[in-house]
Amino acid sequence: MATVINNLTTDQSALLAFKADVTDSRSVLANNWSISYPICNWVGISCGARHHRVVALNLSSFSLGGIIPPHLGNLSFLVSLDISENNFYGHLPNELGKLRRLRLINFAYNELSGIFPSWIGILSRLQILSFHNNSFTDRIPDFLLNLSKLEFLNLMENSLSGSLPNDIRLPKLEKLYLGSNDFFGQIPSSLSECTHLQTLWLADNKFSGRLPENIGNLSQLTDLNLAQNNLQGDMPTAIGNLQMLEHLNLGMNNLSGPVPPTIFNISTIRLINLIENQLSGHLPLTLGHSLPNLEFLTLSGNNLIGTIPNSITNASKLIGLDLSSNLFSGHIPHTFGNLRFLRFLNLMFNSLTTESSPSDQWSFLSSLTNCRSLTELALNVNPLRGILPPFIGNFSASLRKFEAIKCELKGSIPQEIGNLSGLMFLKLDDNELNGTIPTTVGRFQQLQGLSLYDNDLQGSIPYYLCHLERLSQLLLNGNNLSGAIPACLGSLTSLRELHLGSNTLTYSIPSSLWSLEYILYVNLSSNSLSGPLPSSIQHLKVLINLDLSRNQLSGDIPITISGLKDLATLSLAGNQFNGPIPESFGSLISLESLDVSSNNISGKIPKSLEALLYLKKLNVSYNRLEGEIPIKGPFRNFSAQSFSGNYALCGPPRLQVPPCKEDKGKGSKKAPFALKFILPLIISIVLIAIVIMFFIRRQNGNTKVPVKEDVLSLATWRRTSYLDIQRATDGFNECNLLGRGSFGLVYKGTLFDGTNVAIKVFNLQLERAFRTFDSECEILRNVRHRNLVKIFSSCCNIDFKALVLEFMPNGSFEKWLYSYNYFLDILQRLNIMIDVALVLEYLHHGHSLAPIVHCDLKPNNILLDENMTAHVSDFGISKLLGEGDDSVTQTITMATIGYMAPEYGSEGIVSAKCDVYSYGVLLMETFTRKKPTDEMFTGEMSLRRWVKESLPHGLTEVVDANLVGEEQAFSAKMDCLLSIMDLALDCCMESPEQRIHMTDAAAELKKIRVKFLQQSSVAGTN
Repeated sequence: MATVINNLTTDQSALLAFKADVTDSRSVLANNWSISYPICNWVGISCGARHHRVVALNLSSFSLGGIIPPHLGNLSFLVSLDISENNFYGHLPNELGKLRRLRLINFAYNELSGIFPSWIGILSRLQILSFHNNSFTDRIPDFLLNLSKLEFLNLMENSLSGSLPNDIRLPKLEKLYLGSNDFFGQIPSSLSECTHLQTLWLADNKFSGRLPENIGNLSQLTDLNLAQNNLQGDMPTAIGNLQMLEHLNLGMNNLSGPVPPTIFNISTIRLINLIENQLSGHLPLTLGHSLPNLEFLTLSGNNLIGTIPNSITNASKLIGLDLSSNLFSGHIPHTFGNLRFLRFLNLMFNSLTTESSPSDQWSFLSSLTNCRSLTELALNVNPLRGILPPFIGNFSASLRKFEAIKCELKGSIPQEIGNLSGLMFLKLDDNELNGTIPTTVGRFQQLQGLSLYDNDLQGSIPYYLCHLERLSQLLLNGNNLSGAIPACLGSLTSLRELHLGSNTLTYSIPSSLWSLEYILYVNLSSNSLSGPLPSSIQHLKVLINLDLSRNQLSGDIPITISGLKDLATLSLAGNQFNGPIPESFGSLISLESLDVSSNNISGKIPKSLEALLYLKKLNVSYNRLEGEIPIKGPFRNFSAQSFSGNYALCGPPRLQVPPCKEDKGKGSKKAPFALKFILPLIISIVLIAIVIMFFIRRQNGNTKVPVKEDVLSLATWRRTSYLDIQRATDGFNECNLLGRGSFGLVYKGTLFDGTNVAIKVFNLQLERAFRTFDSECEILRNVRHRNLVKIFSSCCNIDFKALVLEFMPNGSFEKWLYSYNYFLDILQRLNIMIDVALVLEYLHHGHSLAPIVHCDLKPNNILLDENMTAHVSDFGISKLLGEGDDSVTQTITMATIGYMAPEYGSEGIVSAKCDVYSYGVLLMETFTRKKPTDEMFTGEMSLRRWVKESLPHGLTEVVDANLVGEEQAFSAKMDCLLSIMDLALDCCMESPEQRIHMTDAAAELKKIRVKFLQQSSVAGTN
């Protein structure tokens, strides 16, 4: 018994040492592994009945992290070691080689790296080995493929390379997963000696050469996946010998020749995927006769010819059939209706036709209406010809997508199409359809995409399109639609793309369209739209492409367009705009193409456009522009064609304009006179003024006057007395108290004119309150930004100081983030954080003062207006730096714990990079809903470390669970959240020099938002 206890003590010591060396973000081990409990009862531990030693360690998905400690090597009786789906990183310790009894090692889904340790080769009992989804490098060592008892080997999704050993001796191997690495060379024929092999997964590598003929010897094989390689030559007919095969995936290679008929005789097969090869020839006429279990057949992207065999419908369990992008011809089989489980049918890009007899012309479509599970039907680019029949409305409500682009369809769209109540995408582009858009389209309550462009549709754009609340894409360009654009389209808040170009639309653009703040693409070109562009165009804040060319629009180009920071393409050509090109266009930092040609624009070409680094195309021709053409930045690459047909432009000869005249002559003669007489006079006046001001200040300084309010000297501010503030707050009534801060109280007040304000009253018993008041005044009276809280006035005397600020009806961001009565979705949080990023960018780089560092960024200092736009407040401990991005200063003023950059907390060093660090913490807090001071963050564990060690595989464990769900946009959300967390970590680098600038952070966050909106809008297509 004493020996057993001693041995258990050895195991216990090893496990406690392991616990001490790893991170445990969920405290699973901390709350369970204790000497107060028997070791065999610890979570994740199993002991053997005979020796009472630890034989299995299963810590999968425990959110552990760090480097794997060597102490595990002391668990000498260990048979099974599973630490998968955690956050371990670094190299494997050599001490694990002492675990000679191991039969199972599962280290999948971590961040382990390095080459394969040699000790694995001496684990002669090993049966299961999984390093799936790590970062191992180099080639597979020969000894790994000589472990004679190995049954399961999974090395997928690493960075392994090289060729596979020619001599593979794994007689008991059943499953081999080597996909998603960088292996190259030929697939070794010795694999055929692994006669127990059931799964062979080598997809997504760089294997080349021919498939080994003896692959047909693997008689136990059920899954063969060699997709996404560079395999060449014919498919071996011996594949037909694999009579237990269920999944065959050879897609995305360079295989050629005919498809061996033998593979269509494997009765067990459920999936055949041969997409994107160079396969040719006909499909066998008996296809389907011997495929009772086939569920998916995908042959797209080959060179297959001939007709689609009618026998294919004998594969009665078929769910998905993709024959697109081939050379099939002849009639579409009218027996498809026999496939009652069919969900996906893709026949795009072939030469398929309908029956020639009018009575049978659409018999295949009539037959397909019997497939009551059909969700997607794609017929694009086939010469089907004819008129869409009314029985198209007989498809079941399960149909989500119907596409018949460029099928030579004629006639009108039948009203019966409105019966497809579950339709999400309808695409009938590039046909010869006429008539009006059917009124029944308004029934498509699930519709996300309506694409009818390049037809001959007439009439007006129907108002009932405005009933389609989920509509994301509306493409009606290239028709003969007339009348006005319905104003109600502005109520479609989900709209991301609006294409109405090349019609005969008239009247003005409805103002409601400018309220679509999340729209990405707007094309109203080539119509007869008139009237001016309103300043409210600025509300399209994520717009990427705006094309209003070839209309009759007039008036000045609104300067508010310059607020569209994501705008890449802007075309206003062929209108009647006048006035200048706005100087503010120089702030369109994403602009790639600008076309304002053929208008009545006058004035000079703004030199500010030289700052547009991404501008590749510029056309200002045929206007009334004058003056010098800018020569720097993108203007170096523009040709004469960009500037032709103007009145009086000048510049270099290569632009085919006259050279600019230098103003010498009279001006040069006047210069000596100015220097001799006028300049001394000006200097004298300035000196006299300085002397007078000095005496006035000195006299005022020696004169005692009664205490009175001193309002900050901005002419635009109201003058507010103490009495006004007392009345506005109803005598500082507690009912009007909005909050308590470090240096005083904040009240809601109503001024005499009815304006609601926030009044910040400073507690002058605190010594730092004076400095705080002065700091806020200095900052707020010198900067202007839409995302800063505006200051209206101040009141200042010896015993009372207050600031009168803009009132924010939605309160603090902290309230919205942590109160259970409120909720912000991903997009709302993203918008708020972009607002904060933009104001920090402005404070650091975007105004005439030296850089300003906020120093105390946190949710409570971010306020939300009625539109949920964020405004940064509380500049009490802000710092004005010297000139330059790298300027620093020192302070003893402390910011809020948890948000401070390391150099700020330890040395009091302040720079713009301190705000960047705080912003990164704030970004993580926003999307995890965890304060950096949460009780879970103790010792060395912090919010930053918790997030870092959880990425990428543990993302769902750190983000706010309320933000993700199982709906279609799940993938888009996870992609967005992962990008946000990566950006947050870039902001929170330990060294200030490694942190990114706020300019880059703001730009990256806007890209993340655009990508998220795009992915979300098309989530239903997959």
